[in-house]
Amino acid sequence: MRIPSFSNIVRTFYTLTNATTRALPASQRALRPFTRGTVLKSMPTIPSLGSLFSSSNSQNMSYPMQKSDDEWQAVLNKGTPTFSNLHYCGLIPSLEQFRVLREKGTEAPFTGQYDKHMPSSGVYTCGGCNAPLYKANHKFKSGCGWPAYFDSIPGAVTRHTDRTFGMSRTEIVCSKCGGHLGHIFKGEGYPTPTDERHCVNSVSLNFSKDDPVVSGKSEAKV
Repeated sequence: MRIPSFSNIVRTFYTLTNATTRALPASQRALRPFTRGTVLKSMPTIPSLGSLFSSSNSQNMSYPMQKSDDEWQAVLNKGTPTFSNLHYCGLIPSLEQFRVLREKGTEAPFTGQYDKHMPSSGVYTCGGCNAPLYKANHKFKSGCGWPAYFDSIPGAVTRHTDRTFGMSRTEIVCSKCGGHLGHIFKGEGYPTPTDERHCVNSVSLNFSKDDPVVSGKSEAKV
């Protein structure tokens, strides 16, 4: 059994004690009734602690793009160094993007660069392999503290059952590389076409102003 790293324990405590009471911008006050519940449900996953209660089955899946941990460490370089015990017993710092995408971590709410990012066009791609995941018009303001999307590009995102913390949630990962993106929540009452909220970590994403080529063809406008 692996002991949770101190940074992950602090991050979870921060989310539970502070994020639910943080004031929202005026443009999001109308969504305030959703904020407390959505932040709590979207709380960080601590893989080492969550393994005590079972965890996501995405770890057992195979994806088209395969790399070793050392290879991922070399290319996932966004964010600030954090201490992770998942592979190094808490002694060697790893980068935030690796921690989230490959170790199924969660960035602190209201801190990601794409939380309030609302472009009129463009595509959000995977931070690990650059595969197109979400179009700009999939994104909506949820007030939850993380980027929210009501749908994804067909086939781009794979869903798995996540039973960390003794509860059942739907984890979403990149279909190409298996990188952890976040979770999906349904039935929260947002005025969107699907009544789904893809709660995604900013550090798991890149953004392109132009539509990239998908499966050899330009993705049609939604």
